[in-house]
Amino acid sequence: MTAGAHPWPGGPPDLTDVLPPEVPQTGDEEAVRRRLDAAVEAVDAPDVVFALSRHGRRTVRTGGTAPPPPVPRERLRHELGSASKTFTGLLLAHLTDTGLLTGGEPAAALLDPARRPGEDPVTLAHLITHTSGLPALPADFFVRALPSWRTNPYARYPAERVVDAFLRHRRHRRPGTRWHYSNFGVAVLGHALTAATATPWDDLLTGRVLGPLGLSETTLVPDGPDTDATGHRKDGTTPVPPLAVGGFQAAGAVRATAHDLLTFLEAHLDPPDGPLSGALRAVRRPVLRRGLGHRHVHTVAWFQHPTERGPMYFHGGATLGQQAFLGFRPDIGTALAALCTRRFRARDTFVPTAYALLAEM
Repeated sequence: MTAGAHPWPGGPPDLTDVLPPEVPQTGDEEAVRRRLDAAVEAVDAPDVVFALSRHGRRTVRTGGTAPPPPVPRERLRHELGSASKTFTGLLLAHLTDTGLLTGGEPAAALLDPARRPGEDPVTLAHLITHTSGLPALPADFFVRALPSWRTNPYARYPAERVVDAFLRHRRHRRPGTRWHYSNFGVAVLGHALTAATATPWDDLLTGRVLGPLGLSETTLVPDGPDTDATGHRKDGTTPVPPLAVGGFQAAGAVRATAHDLLTFLEAHLDPPDGPLSGALRAVRRPVLRRGLGHRHVHTVAWFQHPTERGPMYFHGGATLGQQAFLGFRPDIGTALAALCTRRFRARDTFVPTAYALLAEM
């Protein structure tokens, strides 16, 4: 998957020969600030935010090539792109934890109750684990999106078209036999969940995930310059309009502040008592291994890589003008939310810097 293929690269990044910022690894707060400052400095973008939580103690450092905006960078909502899928995965885990769903429901039967499931149907579990056999995007997506490809391609593909494309899709592989990262699949999952619960997506995610976790600075629609960060093209200077996701809400609609993202990640480190406690534990369990030697491990919401001391969970995301990296390590009680306002480019330093910072803590 490449950035040129579609605007939301979300798979495991190529982290060959990546080194963390060269700052001593000590436990004192000043050393943590120096490491975060070095990470901010390593990213070439108008606005950069690195927010770290260690056993509940937060450190947030910001910077960038642009003058500081009137609202502090860490208080602006940033587009998460594919990192939104961690919210969708948690929602599905919650709905299965409560017994409302099992994950084995055929998606087509939920979206079109009159349809017969057929043999080996695509299930909700297939959609969230990228094993549905669906392509990254619907076959006709590029034709429809081309007139606004550099501004808002997803806006031209509404919810009903996502559902129709799924129901018309002629599959070439049996679901569950191959992993292929798919924004299309997770978007379909969102529509299947709204059908199963008879609840609009915004209300469903807000009521079941955002509200219970107290994420008051997280939303699914853009607002304005006083609340939302402004993204930029690859040149780092040309602003782009806020992302409009069309029918791909479940795959990339979330926008949040750095502090809300830390609250979200801290809940994964130490699940609080409440309706999401079971789901927060469930999304840390591996459900899929793939690749040579099964080295790539996935949960229903996160990529999981090993470190010397324990597993690291992470997910990246990118839109036409912003990037995000979310990750946490239960072994050291540490979570990282990193954000920047420049579109992904070849040899971009943002994701490798964020990944290495968390992996080498």
